[in-house]
Amino acid sequence: MAEAEVMVKKVTAFVTRTGKDGLELLLLQHPNAGIQIPAGTVEENEPPEKAALREVEEETGLTGMSIKAYIGYLDQALLGNQRIITRKTKAYARPDSTSFDWAEFRRGIPVEVLRREVQFTQVTYEEWDKFPDAEYVTYRITGWVPNDTLCTKTRRHFFHLSFEGQTPDRWTRFADNHRFQPFWASFASLPKIVEPQCDWIIYVRDQLKYEFCKYTG
Repeated sequence: MAEAEVMVKKVTAFVTRTGKDGLELLLLQHPNAGIQIPAGTVEENEPPEKAALREVEEETGLTGMSIKAYIGYLDQALLGNQRIITRKTKAYARPDSTSFDWAEFRRGIPVEVLRREVQFTQVTYEEWDKFPDAEYVTYRITGWVPNDTLCTKTRRHFFHLSFEGQTPDRWTRFADNHRFQPFWASFASLPKIVEPQCDWIIYVRDQLKYEFCKYTG
């Protein structure tokens, strides 16, 4: 009943440009979850640097960016009943691959373990409506998945990307079943970014000792 001894790789892309008031960071306004930094899951056999560029293009529509630097990574171990889906899998109605399988989980989705059988684990995924009602679960999937589709460890790779083109101050991009609004914000006065993403900037600055201004221009 052992879970897969693998690590799911994630990426975060800090995209900067030089604006009229100095260095700016590319952010995303999620319709229900607050302000975010472009980030996502590395596909199987995909280089992390390629994943960083892909995630930014998917979430913002921007292309033609250059990678200024690979900043470093952060390893995290999930606690308690929290797990990560390691590959796309069906969510079975019973601990049996011949049972109903109307829903599925994609790679990188966080889930919570409910109970276990010999070869299967019952898990649930919840989508919360952070705004305007933070207590409301708007979407939930519960089902059984093979044990080897779960893991407890992630490695998040941080990249600094640079963009030289022109964009509106704010625009709309439909991606990952959400309507994002990408926009640029001054590094000197960043808006409130959702947790735990707000801690990533602190980690990169204080623990990895990375200075964005040093690698810009």
